[in-house]
Amino acid sequence: MHRSPFVLARLAGALAGAVVAAAALVAVAVPAQAATLTQVTGFGSNPGNLAMYAYRPDGLPANAPAVVLLHGCTQNAAGYFANSGWQKYADQWKFALIVPQQSSANQPLSCFNWFVEGDISRGQGEALSIKQMVDHAKTNYGLDGNRIFVSGLSAGGAMTSVMLATYPDVFAAGSVIAGLPYRCSPPASTNTCQYTGVDKSPAAWGDLVRNAYSGYTGRRPRVAIWHGTSDTTVVPMNATESRDQWTNVLGVSQTPTSTASLTGGTSLEVYGNDAVRLYRVSGMGHGTPVDPGSAADQCGTATSYFLDTICSTYRDALFFGLSGVTPTPTPTASPTPTPTPTTAPTCVTASNYAHVTAGRAYQSGGYAYALGSNQRMGLYNTFNTSTLKQTAPSYWVIGC
Repeated sequence: MHRSPFVLARLAGALAGAVVAAAALVAVAVPAQAATLTQVTGFGSNPGNLAMYAYRPDGLPANAPAVVLLHGCTQNAAGYFANSGWQKYADQWKFALIVPQQSSANQPLSCFNWFVEGDISRGQGEALSIKQMVDHAKTNYGLDGNRIFVSGLSAGGAMTSVMLATYPDVFAAGSVIAGLPYRCSPPASTNTCQYTGVDKSPAAWGDLVRNAYSGYTGRRPRVAIWHGTSDTTVVPMNATESRDQWTNVLGVSQTPTSTASLTGGTSLEVYGNDAVRLYRVSGMGHGTPVDPGSAADQCGTATSYFLDTICSTYRDALFFGLSGVTPTPTPTASPTPTPTPTTAPTCVTASNYAHVTAGRAYQSGGYAYALGSNQRMGLYNTFNTSTLKQTAPSYWVIGC
């Protein structure tokens, strides 16, 4: 039905294995509960020609929250539901899951069309189809309309940005995993957005979101952003630009109010009063971070594009407030390392090129980032100069 102008060719090769994995997941054993992921029809006019699946755990109370899950290219609803870990917390904390599914009839790789004008505007195409799924679930499942959330991987992460921008009146918060800022493409090509990144000012990014629902003055959703530092399918620069976009929309500084080191080589930057979170997973490639196991903060299955590092679902569920406990900026996190009182901090002023060469920083997408804190220092060259302070082994922050 839809025609993609410039489809994610490289992503096709990178994600091809997920088709087999997703198909196999349909045959996994049904949980002990009676509740299962079920296809829903007749949820609206469905201009985007998407399929709707839903999961309602046994004992779902009235006025429960819900999370919309958006799969990546070559994946499907069943695969994302089974591997991401969301069922564990839906069962435990009693919230519904709404899982849209793309088809190859719409897009050859079953990617949500985050780059097609008719699908990323309010009241049109796939964005409207997803909103209709939410409306159907609210009416028929008795959900709390003030506690609807959205999360997605890759193309689904980019589509999460679309939903947060076009329907801020529907979603209270969202999580963009290995995704892109809203309206990176168009006008830029998908290849430019994915493999190089597009640099805009925070205000320019923010204007794209504000223009998605012109005149809207209500609350804006809080946003969590996840990205692997070794992602070559959607380069890490997209995480930084997404940070710039949503901090600007929410009216907070691009300088974090706190940072923390988490398990799985993950760093967390918190912006404003926990308005935006940016998680950078050191050495991780392209996928949803999971951490298989039975502990409270473990979840998911390690397979293609579900990468064994940290349970992002657990932390997103807390960020969304789904546990019934008021979320804090740094759940289960250790504080930012600081120097001992008797030792003066090590401060170095040098070009960004020199910092990278010396191992105090790394470069990605043409920018230099401080090692450990992952703070962006500016362009990676010999002309831009930064001062870095070492606060712990292999941990540097901007300023002294």
